[in-house]
Amino acid sequence: MRIDVLTLFPEIIEPFIGSSIVGRACDAGIVTIRLTNIRDFATDKHRTVDDRPFGGGPGMVMMCGPVFDAVEHVTAKHKATPVRILLTPQGEPLTHDRVRQLARLERLLLICGHYEGFDERIRTNLADREISIGDYVLSGGEPAAIVLIDTIVRMLPGALGHEEAAANDSFANGLLECPQYTRPRDFRGDVVPEVLLSGHHEAIAEWRARQSMKRTRARRPDLLDTQKSREDESREENTKRE
Repeated sequence: MRIDVLTLFPEIIEPFIGSSIVGRACDAGIVTIRLTNIRDFATDKHRTVDDRPFGGGPGMVMMCGPVFDAVEHVTAKHKATPVRILLTPQGEPLTHDRVRQLARLERLLLICGHYEGFDERIRTNLADREISIGDYVLSGGEPAAIVLIDTIVRMLPGALGHEEAAANDSFANGLLECPQYTRPRDFRGDVVPEVLLSGHHEAIAEWRARQSMKRTRARRPDLLDTQKSREDESREENTKRE
């Protein structure tokens, strides 16, 4: 996979893509990540990329010219046509299912906003999709790009080193992950559940499933409703095929 990121502040993202799981995935050739500074496509000596909004109001708005030129330049640098994603609080919520979909694509182009946002023509003419990482406002799209890159890369084959690791994460099966423990067995009187020390794989799997359901019901009951809807849809599809 190739991921291009258009940003006004590549220095925010650079340390992240060179470290931990994402850095190792880049070194192994599992993913290629390229950063491009939108300001390099400004046309005046001050490298201006924003201007005051028509109609008045506070703040500044990112201009069409530099963003369009940056997108067109980066798109032409690789034969695969990218899916262009605008990172904005107005976008569709980021979920595990959407991450799974994006991880199957050959190329992504992430566009990070800043200031008061984008000129609307950037949204309507350049964005294939808009994605939000939550119902809050950030100073720019860079933290959202980091989150999106991290969630996608860990889904790529070979990125985690253990093929089952991503499958056992929270949300992978629609539920929160079960409790996990490591040594020592007894830490200040808090003891690891005996079943995890039993070596009985079937009993361990059953315990983990129960704990996952219990934790989801207590903390995120909305996920159970979503899972039920998926199961109902799946049954309907199977009935139609029959």
